Amino acid sequence: MSAVNRFLGDSPLRVLVKLIVISFLVGIVMSVMGWSPYGIIYGVRDFFLHLYNTGFAAFGRFIDYFLLGAVLVVPAFFIIRLLSYRKG
Repeated sequence: MSAVNRFLGDSPLRVLVKLIVISFLVGIVMSVMGWSPYGIIYGVRDFFLHLYNTGFAAFGRFIDYFLLGAVLVVPAFFIIRLLSYRKG
């Protein structure tokens, strides 16, 4: 068995025929579903853009919650530290 046959898993001609048949069948299914190669590419791109934008929106909400809590926690921490410093 040659290196090419071992890599492809079969003879190059048989692999080519299999790829042609599978590509044709997938093309029929995609046509029936109304999908196009560009539609798939744009769909994947839009998915990652939405994920990117959602991630930063979540990060922005995290910062908002952090600052909202810090307005109360940080002064309370310093007040507690000052009161415990006077006792010690």
